[in-house]
Formats: sequence, C-alpha cells, structure tokens
Amino acid sequence: MFKKIILGVLLSSTLFGATVDWAKDYQSGIAAATKQNKPVLFIISRDTCRYCILLDKTTLRDAKVVKELNKNFIAIRSWTNEGDYIPMDIRQNTPGLPGIWFLYPNGTPMYQPLLGYIKKDMFLETLHIAKKEFDKNKKRARK
Repeated sequence: MFKKIILGVLLSSTLFGATVDWAKDYQSGIAAATKQNKPVLFIISRDTCRYCILLDKTTLRDAKVVKELNKNFIAIRSWTNEGDYIPMDIRQNTPGLPGIWFLYPNGTPMYQPLLGYIKKDMFLETLHIAKKEFDKNKKRARK
C-alpha cells in the first residue's frame, strides 16, 4: 500500500507539473534574496497577456527550469492588473509584457529586461548566464 501512495504522489507531481516557489510579494522576495544572497528573477505579468500566459503554462512549468529557479534564485512575480508593487524605475523601463528582470538582492537590475515569451531551453540558458554573472559580482550584490 505504501508503494502505491508514493507512486501516486510522484505521478501527480509529474502530471500537474513542477511549480516555482514564488515569493509572496516584491518586498518579501527582496528580503529573502538579501538574507540568502541569491539573485532575483522578477517577472511583471498581466493575467490577460497572451505571452505571459504562454510563459507560465510552458517555460515556468518545465521541471529543469523550476529546479534551477528554486535552487539558485528568489522568484518574484508582480501582476499589473492586481496592483502589485513594482518599483517605479523598473515599471518605467519595462516597455512590454511579460517583463523579465534579473536583479541583485538589493533590487538593482543586472541587465535590461527580457520581454515576451521565451522557450524553456533559452530561458534555462539565460538562468545559467544570470547566475554566473551574479556569482562573479557577489560583492556588488550585497551593497
């Protein structure tokens, strides 16, 4: 019986896909990133945005992407239609959705935003590049 329960749990997690451990909100995500000294993936979305939905249903449910995000990043998502907090400088420099930002734990952007839908393989490569950049600049990230 125990084996059947374990098998059921494993199958259901595969069936429903892996999930990103999203921070509750921007402020708590930045606090967690500072405490854990991890880079931040910050995504600005809208629930009516076609490419935001596509990103969520494909790339952000891929097991490899989820594993990398949950292990090496603090993931934050803000929804424009729900009035979630988005820092003004980031809001003003995000010309389209989804807006995908990589931030240092202090909230400073690492790069200009990526915009739109990104396939899982390219997104995974982008995560590796951002993590490598973060590791190279850890001292800067703490300031």
